[in-house]
Amino acid sequence: MQIIELDFKIPYDGRGKILRGIIDKVRGKIRDMHFFPPTCSGISEIKIEVETEAENVKKLIKELKNVIKEGKISVKIISDA
Repeated sequence: MQIIELDFKIPYDGRGKILRGIIDKVRGKIRDMHFFPPTCSGISEIKIEVETEAENVKKLIKELKNVIKEGKISVKIISDA
């Protein structure tokens, strides 16, 4: 079991639609979620801590990249068990 932090930078105007797709993919695995206000250029940042199996991390990231077409995602492994 791994705990990873997903850091999303997405356009503020489409945040609801993109966030709905993200939540559908990681439902039941979320440990913590933080929303940050948008920047002056209209980019919103969301940090989500997710519990997942070690072999499923690459698959999860690939699925999330398909959901986030106009944004960026970065991954940080917090704990590895």
